[in-house]
Amino acid sequence: MRITSQPISHDELNSMLPRYFGDMVKAVVDIKKEILGLDAELHADIEQELLSQGSEQTDLWGINLYPEMEGEDFVEFDSLINIRPYQGNRSRDVQDTDIRKRIIEVVSKLIK
Repeated sequence: MRITSQPISHDELNSMLPRYFGDMVKAVVDIKKEILGLDAELHADIEQELLSQGSEQTDLWGINLYPEMEGEDFVEFDSLINIRPYQGNRSRDVQDTDIRKRIIEVVSKLIK
C-alpha cells in the first residue's frame, strides 16, 4: 500500500498492476486533503489507513484505476466504501457529479 500527497508517475502506477488484479489498481481519494491511497487488495484497507492518518470518512472515496486506459476509462468510480446513504450515495458508484469532478482533479494532480 502507498499513501501519497506527491505526484507519482504512470510508470510507478503501472508497477503496481501485477500485485492484485492485473489490469487495475484500487485507490482511495481524500478529496479534502488531496491524498491518494493506492495498491491494496481492498478499498477498505486503504480507507482504514487514511482514517488512521487523520482523514475524515466523508472525504474518502473508493475508485479503481486502469493505467493502460486513457480518458474517462482510466478511473472507475466503483467501491463498497462509497455506499453511504447518510451522504446521499446509495450505490457503489459515486453519484454526485461535483464529488466525481473533485476526485478527477485530485487523481490528475497526483498521477502524472
